[in-house]
Amino acid sequence: MTKQRDGDVSSPLILKDVSVSYTDIPVIEDINLELCGGEIFGLMGLNGAGKTTMIKAVLGLRRQRDGDIFIFGKDKTSQESKAKLAYLPEKFEPPWFLTGMEFIKFSLELYKRPFNRQDVIETAHKLALDTQALDRRMHTYSKGMRQKLGLMGTLLTGCSLFILDEPMSGLDPQARALVKRMILDIRSHERTIFLSSHILADMDEICDRVAILHGGKICYIGTPDELKKRTNKGYLEQAYLEFIEQYCLV
Repeated sequence: MTKQRDGDVSSPLILKDVSVSYTDIPVIEDINLELCGGEIFGLMGLNGAGKTTMIKAVLGLRRQRDGDIFIFGKDKTSQESKAKLAYLPEKFEPPWFLTGMEFIKFSLELYKRPFNRQDVIETAHKLALDTQALDRRMHTYSKGMRQKLGLMGTLLTGCSLFILDEPMSGLDPQARALVKRMILDIRSHERTIFLSSHILADMDEICDRVAILHGGKICYIGTPDELKKRTNKGYLEQAYLEFIEQYCLV
């Protein structure tokens, strides 16, 4: 493990030469990435490319073999860093015995944020979540309702950096549109969003920049438009597939 150093405090997230292995098998190698403040950054990759491993390394859930990870200039393991980061996992399963409102209150308490019932209700309206459901226990929730609640619990923390792993999972077209609107609104308040998604049309619509992770390595960082121009494709999904076939070495 390399010796930790301070990073650039103006950058929400920096990965420097990060490599992670499971036992002796490399999963991601020499990852270098820097997010800009107030941007929406998307991570693209096939199943098994290393996206979840990379996110776990940022969260401190997986130790990197080499390299450094900084959140606002501090080591990822510091309490100061953890207080600025909120995470929504791909498979979000809230405690079944809590009501929706109890879960939101619990989430805010973890970040020492004040709980305001009216703020929760207004946010539920923005996501078309039935506000009456907030007082029901979560075993009554559909998958889409649970996903909306997870997003609310994450975004209401008011953190400076959000990591969202497949945030559109289980959502219908209306809900996806509402979530994208909410993410764009958060970005306008100088928050930074790092998201992973297989729905590339959504990435194309809202991301300022994207990265392609393929075979454990990042082989592209840039805007969606730049990728489409480089591959002469009109849609991000087509551009992505063309790029990994032509330019990414496995």
